[in-house]
Amino acid sequence: MAYKLDEDLEFLQYCDNDSLGLLVETLTTDKDGKKRISEELTKQSKYKRHYPNHNMYWEEIAEEIQKFGGNSFVNIFRGSGVKYKEILCDVCDKMKVNYNKNSDVLVIEQNLLMKILEEALEKMSEDDIKEIVKELNLNTTNFTSQATMAALQIAIKKSGFLAYKIALIVANAIAKALLGHGLKLATNATITRSVAIFAGPIGWVITGIWTAIDVAGPAYRVTIPTVIQIAYLRQAYINRAQLIS
Repeated sequence: MAYKLDEDLEFLQYCDNDSLGLLVETLTTDKDGKKRISEELTKQSKYKRHYPNHNMYWEEIAEEIQKFGGNSFVNIFRGSGVKYKEILCDVCDKMKVNYNKNSDVLVIEQNLLMKILEEALEKMSEDDIKEIVKELNLNTTNFTSQATMAALQIAIKKSGFLAYKIALIVANAIAKALLGHGLKLATNATITRSVAIFAGPIGWVITGIWTAIDVAGPAYRVTIPTVIQIAYLRQAYINRAQLIS
């Protein structure tokens, strides 16, 4: 199988090695740190030649994503992977995300991240929600999960950088829950506290997801965290100028 040209994954070639490294780890290792039986990335000649310079073999990373996506579907006999948007929509369906299949990938990814965030907020105390509202500078005095989500939606429309913060919070919590460590880039002092506050509740959400999909096929244990990491990488790429400054 070879990489199918996919405009929604082309940006991976511009991502930094630390961020791509977490994506590679998600694709190739399970929660115990052992190699996935079904992974093929580490067998690729470019991987062996360039690791850990991940953007030197970004097409092989994209191919592995497409392959795992193909394994998530009933029709696994097509002999090739599927494009990223189809994988993203499949993950959203599995997680009961409200989205429009005709929307841009960026919008669908945002819907997915907000769904996870919403479920996490529902598991948080009012004091924790107050901390989140303060850290993210949200305009609300009603510290319920519903009011906080509404304030988040409004704030994201005003500030694209907040969408990056949300992606970072979710991706970092999921990396900690599944890989035992977070993103190396999650060190920005202005959001470190909100990252920490969300880590536990999002971990509980992910545990619930895994329990629900255990009978649905092991590929989802790869595609769900992979899609979330890609959503984070895309936001980091879009906001790269602000992150550098």
